[in-house]
Amino acid sequence: MAAWLPDWLQHNETREMRRRLATLAGAVALSLVAIAFAKSGDVAQSAFRALYARWHWLPLILTPATFVLVAWSTRRWIPEASGSGIPQVMAAARHPVRAARGPLVSLRAAAAKVLGTLTMLLAGGSVGREGPTVQISAAIMVATHRWLRVPITSGVIIAGGAAGIAAAFNTPLAGVAFAIEELAAAFEQRVAVLVMGAVLIGGLVSLGLAGDYVYFGAMSQNLPLRTMLIAAPLAGVVGGLAGGGFARMLIAVRTIRHGPVGALARRPVMLSLLCGLVVAVTGWATGGLSWGTGYEETRALLRGASLPLEFGPARFIATTATALSGAPGGIFAPSLSTGAGLGQLVSELFPPGQSGAIVLLGMIAYFTGVVRAPLTAIIIVMEMTADRSMILPLFGAALIADWISARVCHDKLYHALSLNFEPVRRAKAGSASN
Repeated sequence: MAAWLPDWLQHNETREMRRRLATLAGAVALSLVAIAFAKSGDVAQSAFRALYARWHWLPLILTPATFVLVAWSTRRWIPEASGSGIPQVMAAARHPVRAARGPLVSLRAAAAKVLGTLTMLLAGGSVGREGPTVQISAAIMVATHRWLRVPITSGVIIAGGAAGIAAAFNTPLAGVAFAIEELAAAFEQRVAVLVMGAVLIGGLVSLGLAGDYVYFGAMSQNLPLRTMLIAAPLAGVVGGLAGGGFARMLIAVRTIRHGPVGALARRPVMLSLLCGLVVAVTGWATGGLSWGTGYEETRALLRGASLPLEFGPARFIATTATALSGAPGGIFAPSLSTGAGLGQLVSELFPPGQSGAIVLLGMIAYFTGVVRAPLTAIIIVMEMTADRSMILPLFGAALIADWISARVCHDKLYHALSLNFEPVRRAKAGSASN
């Protein structure tokens, strides 16, 4: 037992108390980090836009160079910090004892995730902070439990990741749903209590410091029944096809080791350079529509504003290229903005006054198509907009998108990517490359 712990915390009968204290401390700490991470991300995006406004040509050099630097350094020194972060948490939860002392949910990986994601935003990368916050939060939760000498279980890792979702989006219900639907393979009662406790504490800290805000602002959308019966299935099909295609491309580059795709995957520097060029040219050609997370543009579309119709396709291209580069960064927020752009395209078939509601359908359909977690998608979109009137069409669009996406890409994205972080899988890959 740790000598620095007070005597009353070192007795066996206080084990449960130490577990609760570790959960409380971890949830508070990860909430503070999530808030600081979000603020820093906004600053990084603003700085990039200021540079772009002054020197329109700069992204053509800065973005590809940054993609290469971040992707190469991550792969070279800390590959556990690459990509979203959610697959790492899934892999760690399957082997909690090993993960407690391993790199997947270490503070070193968390620090690299923060630095890498912010650097990508500073270069205009289409990355989100929500996926990285899941890995960062899981690392903090594991660290607090280790410091207090509390055994690390799957529930500890899952609770940290779920609380990260709650703190990042200010959506506590979505944190619980995400833990059930994605992070936890077997959701036991003990894990449920731990998750809900961590999410509650994380949500309260975020609420107290950041205020009672709704991520995209409170909205109230309505659709006539006839429009609903057409728009919801149409958005579901479009979102399922596009989201499933995105997932299939990302899985292919991470898993295929032969043919043209495998050849490109074996040249990570060249791949990241090409991806950076695609992001730079797409943003430059569309006047900056594809830079960053797309939060402001998505908010405007939900409120009925009109953006150039190339917004959705541009977001899809930039997000796909950014994700394929292997650099740190999430796909939650970029997927929501891509879905909003696709929803705008669908809304062109309907009267203008209904565009905001159809944009919402596009968001949930594409997001579901990517992550294949319809329950999480429905709850997270409802909590981010405080809109309860669209629940039936949202359910319809999400379920259709989930079914369509499964036909396009048989494997669920995060589950497939998490296999790359399995110790046996990585050992085999290392042997094959030698």
